[in-house]
Amino acid sequence: MAAATVTARLAPWVEADTATRGLILWYGTALAAGDAAAQALRERAAEAAVGSFDPELGLVPWGAALGGARLRARTDGVPGLVSLLASTGPEGQAAAAAHLHRHLDLCLSREGTGRPRPAWRWDETRGWTAEADPAPGWSRGEAWLLLAVADALLLTDAPSWRPDRLTRAAELLLADYAMLVGPPVPPADAHRAEGPLDTSAAAITAVALLKLALVPGAAWSRVCACRAEAVLYRLARDHLTRPGGTRPAGMLLDGCYDAHSGTAVRHELVWGDFFLALGLAAHLGRVDLRRV
Repeated sequence: MAAATVTARLAPWVEADTATRGLILWYGTALAAGDAAAQALRERAAEAAVGSFDPELGLVPWGAALGGARLRARTDGVPGLVSLLASTGPEGQAAAAAHLHRHLDLCLSREGTGRPRPAWRWDETRGWTAEADPAPGWSRGEAWLLLAVADALLLTDAPSWRPDRLTRAAELLLADYAMLVGPPVPPADAHRAEGPLDTSAAAITAVALLKLALVPGAAWSRVCACRAEAVLYRLARDHLTRPGGTRPAGMLLDGCYDAHSGTAVRHELVWGDFFLALGLAAHLGRVDLRRV
């Protein structure tokens, strides 16, 4: 009952002009299997997202709800939204595949940098141009992109989704950006190794790795599962508050919202909490990540 009440509070986001509807309304409802109200909310959100798809740009724009220019593309506008769009049938599946691949076209373009470019803006005269903030090296942005690719690889192997390209994208992200090696909890900015960590990036990465471990026939399955377990262990051991302290138990600390601006650089972040809980539940066999 409590979970249903909290889920219902997401309803105002259904019509919000933001691609983050995917994060909010897919992951916010996908765990509520069998709940009619959550299912109805997800269906409304999916139809609204399909209606926001821009055929000319080949994606659902980032939107204006969170401020700034509307016609933008960001890596945090991909995970969840791909699954949400695809849940509506053939039209939504075509939009989902286009949305994902347009972001891969943009974000995996590494002109002048060795890392994905997480944010782009559309201009009628210049087309797509990379934005300076968030900059390449944003670890949570790279985690979001890996999660979106992992979700898509579990959704379908239809040729229109270009599964071979998705496999190459996953391999590139895994190999090039230290997601399988190095410290389990990355710095918020890969170019500032001594800067603040981001446990939310680690938690998102762990769930993405667990999903990749489920991809049929993938050569990376075992190493992804082992790495995910190591990341979850480190987060639970070193970054959670404990019973008996001055703060409630179970808070995932050391998340970094924005290292560049110094905003919430050592904080509990909602997506860190959510994906740590989801990763632990999946590791314990209590959640099927092919469904969430």
